[in-house]
Amino acid sequence: MKNTQWDKTYDVVVVGSGAGALTAALTAIHQGLRVVILEKTAYWGGSSAYSGGGLWIPANFLMKKAGALDSPEEALEYMNAVIGEVGPASTEEKRKIFLKFGPEMVDWLTSLGFKWVRAHLYPDYYPNVKGAKTGRVIEGAVFDGKKLGPLAKSLNKAPGMPDIALKSGDAYLLPMVTRSWKGFSTMMRILGQTLQWKLTGKQPLTLGRSLCGQLMYLIQKKQPTEVWLNSPLKEIISDGDSVVGVVVERDGKATKIKAEKAIILAAGGFPHNKEMRKKYHGLDQEWSSATPGNTGDAITAAESIGAATDLMDDAWWGASFILDGKINFSVTERSMPGCILVDQDGFRFANESTSYVDLGHRILEHHRNTGKAIPCWLIMDGLYRKRYLFGMMPPGLTPKKFIRNGEIIKADSLESLARQCNIPYDNLKATLVRFNSFALHGKDEDFGRGQDIYDRYYSDDFIRPNSNLAPITTPPFYAIRFYPGDLGTKGGLLTDEFARVLRKDGTAIKNLYATGNTTASVMGRTYPGPGSTLGPACTFGYIAVKHLTNTL
Repeated sequence: MKNTQWDKTYDVVVVGSGAGALTAALTAIHQGLRVVILEKTAYWGGSSAYSGGGLWIPANFLMKKAGALDSPEEALEYMNAVIGEVGPASTEEKRKIFLKFGPEMVDWLTSLGFKWVRAHLYPDYYPNVKGAKTGRVIEGAVFDGKKLGPLAKSLNKAPGMPDIALKSGDAYLLPMVTRSWKGFSTMMRILGQTLQWKLTGKQPLTLGRSLCGQLMYLIQKKQPTEVWLNSPLKEIISDGDSVVGVVVERDGKATKIKAEKAIILAAGGFPHNKEMRKKYHGLDQEWSSATPGNTGDAITAAESIGAATDLMDDAWWGASFILDGKINFSVTERSMPGCILVDQDGFRFANESTSYVDLGHRILEHHRNTGKAIPCWLIMDGLYRKRYLFGMMPPGLTPKKFIRNGEIIKADSLESLARQCNIPYDNLKATLVRFNSFALHGKDEDFGRGQDIYDRYYSDDFIRPNSNLAPITTPPFYAIRFYPGDLGTKGGLLTDEFARVLRKDGTAIKNLYATGNTTASVMGRTYPGPGSTLGPACTFGYIAVKHLTNTL
């Protein structure tokens, strides 16, 4: 390594540009370190900018401000119960340090000027487990993207997602836009605030774009920092005991960057790497909502110098559908009353309203057992389509192009619908007769849909006796294919409680840290609550720099 000719030298090299990467970069800059941010694609923000932007941070200051009671001890009890024992990816030490430094990280960002809002009604995903709470998720307030200057143009954006003044706490009301005054007034407020911002020359950034935008703004405000776009990682350079630099491709040539203090890997997982998906997930195809640049480069580069991995067979799963050729991650659609999910034989196999990661796991498990769940079908009736949003389709409006291209099946009878979907009609009919009886008396005797507050978070309070269940009887009938999509993979590099990347023998690779979906998740194989990806990503990015600077 002594004879290496370096093209650039920095104290800290951050690989990736999502929320975890930006939190790490901001922390390093405030410690007086020289930082470069490397981004593979032409857009910074990664999958974080695509996301709802929520962080699951128990006992955060907004909970306390609202008078909600919470503590690290209750959160740990809850995490231990829902995550269980999953091996080195989610040790007791990692859970405790996350719960300790998560609120501290949020408080520190607040002191720098970061603006937060709380989705106060959003419950943990296992509300009946001891230690569960409502309101542990926080997110960035609406932020004016114009403050980013030229960087605003290269902030990542989910395909088809408009810049509107939307908060994740509004999401449960939007399906009810034509059903309740609260839903309608929420939509009018969003549109009014968006129009007001745009008329005054502002660019409203919300959700994940607010999170990334505010972090980048604070970075550049503190110290103008280089963000290298179109600069994919090619190699991590090691001297045997520690890492000393990286090789990236920039302007068509290899560029060697020396890292005097540390390399922090926060480049996402491998949802769009076909070979890795086949190897670890057994899938010939992926239906991921993650940004296209997530192909596992940082994981494989670290593996080549001896890094260990864990949970590689898992992901942040969730049922997803395709409209207009685009993947849509389903949260609200499958939960509203008047729909069911059936396999290719016409049988239900899961609680449609359960948390998305559990439903994703259920689809995969059912397909492994039967070979009949990829794809499965969401069946709806005419009353459902009249009442509720579906993806970006307003209530009562199902564009004919989606029916012509086969993405949505429409029929005047269940028999015709079954025939078009190649589902045995007798099976589908029997399934609906049974389900409709559940809807009438308000209890799903097969899967318990609508029996807890998480199920009912996305539901229709005007439907009785169970706000998640309504009979499917009114033609025309609709069906759409559902797939085991994901928000990204959750297996990756094995790290310790200080975010240090570990070898297979458990020793740390000196000066190499990682966070976010590049790592095996502290949340193990489950998803305790909204923001369980970004909460740990930002927290361990913060912890990594505090550790390398001896300021923990």
